[in-house]
Amino acid sequence: MMYNSILKEEKCIKNHEGAKAYAMSPELELYTAVVTASLSDTNYEKQDERVERIARLIGKVSPEFVARLAVYTRTEMHLRSIPLLLLVELAKVHNGDGLVARAVEKTVLRADEIMELLICYQWRNPSSDPHKKLGKLSRQIQNGLQGAFNRFDEYQFAKYDRDNLEVKLRDALFLVHPKAKDEQQQALFDKIVNRQLETPYTWETELSALGQQKYESDEQKRQAFGEKWEELIESGKLGYMALMRNLRNMLQSDVSLPQMMNVASRLSNAEQVEKSKQLPFRYLSAYREIEKVDNVHTAMLLTALENAVKASAQNIEGFDANTKVLVAADVSGSMQQPVSKKSSVQYYDIAILLSMLLKSKCKSVVSGMFGDTWKVMNLPQDNILANTLEMHRREGEVGYCTNGYKVIEWLIKKKMPMDKVMIFTDCQMWDSDHYYLGYNEKEIKDSWHTYKSIFPEAKLYLFDLAGYGQMPLSLAEKDVYLIAGWSDRIFEVLSAIDNGEDALSVINKIDV
Repeated sequence: MMYNSILKEEKCIKNHEGAKAYAMSPELELYTAVVTASLSDTNYEKQDERVERIARLIGKVSPEFVARLAVYTRTEMHLRSIPLLLLVELAKVHNGDGLVARAVEKTVLRADEIMELLICYQWRNPSSDPHKKLGKLSRQIQNGLQGAFNRFDEYQFAKYDRDNLEVKLRDALFLVHPKAKDEQQQALFDKIVNRQLETPYTWETELSALGQQKYESDEQKRQAFGEKWEELIESGKLGYMALMRNLRNMLQSDVSLPQMMNVASRLSNAEQVEKSKQLPFRYLSAYREIEKVDNVHTAMLLTALENAVKASAQNIEGFDANTKVLVAADVSGSMQQPVSKKSSVQYYDIAILLSMLLKSKCKSVVSGMFGDTWKVMNLPQDNILANTLEMHRREGEVGYCTNGYKVIEWLIKKKMPMDKVMIFTDCQMWDSDHYYLGYNEKEIKDSWHTYKSIFPEAKLYLFDLAGYGQMPLSLAEKDVYLIAGWSDRIFEVLSAIDNGEDALSVINKIDV
């Protein structure tokens, strides 16, 4: 059974809505907290509160687990900020060996993450000297960053040698003191010190230079930018993320059909999708950004984004033609919060999108959304992003409470057998009918027991998208499982569960 070694730590508590819930073990709570963290305020928890909770949990689990979790969240879940926070907090409570240094080397995958790690260290370890921004650097963090410095070339360093960073590349070099592996690298380090790195050819530098020119008319400016976009696209130096971020700009600059076809081809290429390691909601953001742009090439790009997100789901396993599945997305009020300050994507967008990703891989599936009530949404199988936006537009049809038990009650009423019931939620379930109407209080736990008595082979999977550290059911229940995160990689955890493992065992396989 899942989490056998830590089930004894579960205890009954109240969730943020005052309903009965179950506490998680420190390992499970830390996992759910970090894979759902954008370091931004949520409905029930402020950013600083989440950070402090993560810091406390790090002191309750083994250093090896924290190191593996940092590497896992960066390399498998493709998160950026939270792995660095884990490493900084781990360095506070663990030293005496090379664990932190090894984890730093495996987590820092881009040159700018050297500076980001130091900025995070500065934030969590403020200097007592008012004349110094950064206090004494952890030896293990320093050792790990020395290895990172040896891994990047001039182009990678120059791309992130920016004056607007709190810790600049030159500062980082002086703080870390990396040892050059040869004369060529020493010459590169000298260039960093003297601020003599060659200006890289990037879309940012090229467009910045173009933007500083004067134009006689808007048409002339549009034409100049259109030609530059075509040059950038043809050069092959526009990264995958840069393509997605600039689709609207390309459309508005009237980029030619051949180059737009080039863009669409790259976006939908399965190898490029895998290599880019984008979180699924990035495709949704790009789709939403261009869907109303009046241009003859918009439809082609929308189709390319649909094909891209489909390609990201191609490795989802465990759903043959005979597997009956229900997928339910929580669209309650607490889920209608942006995942970060600058994002248009909300938690319930992620719930809907992941449920639609899963639906696309199932042959026998019922999908829908719940709030006050549960509603089946019969939508085409393949249009993942279009379906997500359609459900987003219709979320008010089910109300804004979190009556998750009604999903199960519907199955009981219909006497409908399901092999897998999958609920994408923030796990803050309660019974609004009891609270507002005085009915007997219902819990999803009781509804699940009833359903299991009718269909004993059914399994329930809760996908925690907010990481508040509470579960509406105990994992001691037979065939009840918890998975967390916003990445399509959560479906690899799902496959591991179906093979007799659990989420924590996946993390504990990481080599540090």
